[in-house]
Amino acid sequence: MTESIISLDSVNPIEFFGVNNGKLDLLKKKFPLLKILSRGTQLKLSGSAEEVATAQEKIGQIVKYLERNGNLSENYFEQILGDEEVSVDNFSDRNPNEVLVFGPNGRTVRAKTANQKKMVSMVDKNDIVFAIGPAGTGKTYTAVALAVRALKNKAVRKIILTRPAVEAGESLGFLPGDLKEKIDPYLRPLYDARTI
Repeated sequence: MTESIISLDSVNPIEFFGVNNGKLDLLKKKFPLLKILSRGTQLKLSGSAEEVATAQEKIGQIVKYLERNGNLSENYFEQILGDEEVSVDNFSDRNPNEVLVFGPNGRTVRAKTANQKKMVSMVDKNDIVFAIGPAGTGKTYTAVALAVRALKNKAVRKIILTRPAVEAGESLGFLPGDLKEKIDPYLRPLYDARTI
């Protein structure tokens, strides 16, 4: 009996396992002689060496496709699991590094504009990056996505949200409410981006 543990950290588990584990059930039907268990972002396979090797190859193709595209229909999931050879390379030429993070419901967050892509590459190369530009160009949203990616990849242990309070003519001390109510308007863009 052979055992193998496959890590699915590089893909969105919802996309791999499917809604209500629909895709996982398809995987179990394809390999009825294997014992397949899922724990978080890990998949444990137990069975004969030949069956485990075949399942690993098919799962590797599915993971490769998800890394490139971010999502996978049940129909194509079944095609990859099928007996005929399916090339996952021909379906997309996207760079898997373009996906910054997977949001709720498997939504992918990507750098869309040239400057956002430049910001992502600069963050990968430098410890501190200053992003300046007009409002609404995605600076804060991209920064929060990068912070969440770092947290999910365990590059950092926590995210600290900081933002300068630029006063509009009067001191914060004169605003009504407690400190939280005074600061919230300045942190609004960060709260909006937290849906990632």
